[in-house]
Amino acid sequence: MSQFLGTHQNRLDAKGRVSVPATFRAMLRKDGEATGLILRPSHKHACIEAWPAPVFETLAEQLQGLDLFSEAHDDMAAAIYADAYPLDADKEGRILLPEPLVAHAGLADSVVFMGLGRIFQIWEPQAATRRREEARERARARGLTLPAGVSP
Repeated sequence: MSQFLGTHQNRLDAKGRVSVPATFRAMLRKDGEATGLILRPSHKHACIEAWPAPVFETLAEQLQGLDLFSEAHDDMAAAIYADAYPLDADKEGRILLPEPLVAHAGLADSVVFMGLGRIFQIWEPQAATRRREEARERARARGLTLPAGVSP
């Protein structure tokens, strides 16, 4: 399985467009066809989450496990779907970041694309640096490791 890897910085143009890194664009293609992308504000961080459409669909499957009329279902559905934006990159590989998401992430001239495996995030550059440093420090402090038996 391919994954979104690395950290890449690109410029945000005056119209709110940014080029998705080429390696990430390649991940958004399945059998030569673009799969589409869902952008949503992270409900944990001041960044934008970018989900390939097929991966985003797995959220719907998990949400079905909650009682349709429960408060938990309503809260999760609102958190996941209410501010989600489906979009496709243009022929130059650019995406138009919706203004509410730009404001949520505090984006200005430059943005950082941070690969997280199945998804990627879009951050303000200094916030991205802090996030990576904090994540490494917390993982180190908590002694986090992957389960034994994970083979290459």
